[in-house]
Amino acid sequence: MKMRIFLPIVAILALMVSCKNDKKSPEVETVEVEVSKPVHTSAQLEAEFNDPKVADVYNAYNALKTALVNTDPTAAQEKASGLLTAYANLGVEEALMTAAQTILDSEDVEVQRTAFVDVTSHLEGMLEGALKSGAIYKQYCPMAFNNTGGFWLSNTKDIRNPYFGDVMLKCGRVADEIK
Repeated sequence: MKMRIFLPIVAILALMVSCKNDKKSPEVETVEVEVSKPVHTSAQLEAEFNDPKVADVYNAYNALKTALVNTDPTAAQEKASGLLTAYANLGVEEALMTAAQTILDSEDVEVQRTAFVDVTSHLEGMLEGALKSGAIYKQYCPMAFNNTGGFWLSNTKDIRNPYFGDVMLKCGRVADEIK
């Protein structure tokens, strides 16, 4: 009889000892990895301008466009400031200043991209007849702004979309050349 009581107790103890989780679980090490987006740079401008102040405006515009291609709202604000300075040196209409100021004042890249459409349309008119040689390419993305489309100006025929950045970097086509 003692054996009948003793065996179940031994079995329960053996089970408890074997189920005891004394093993130390390995510590999980968290490693932060910084994923960097590719940074796109502007292609070399091969066009020459009749007026160096117009060239300064276009170069500032192109730097702003590159910041938007890189989806970098802080850089876009900085480049918008440079564009405002170039505008002031040239003496442009208030609508151009307002659009660039909107980009400078906003930290939201989508707001900046929307204002960039106005900057582009006003600048395009300024560039008509302003080139001594070479060409500037007017490019178009039909998918920008919920498929209403958007234009921008570029140094080359290569598409680098400022409205989508890396999401759809090469979405667009050359719509025209300004000579």
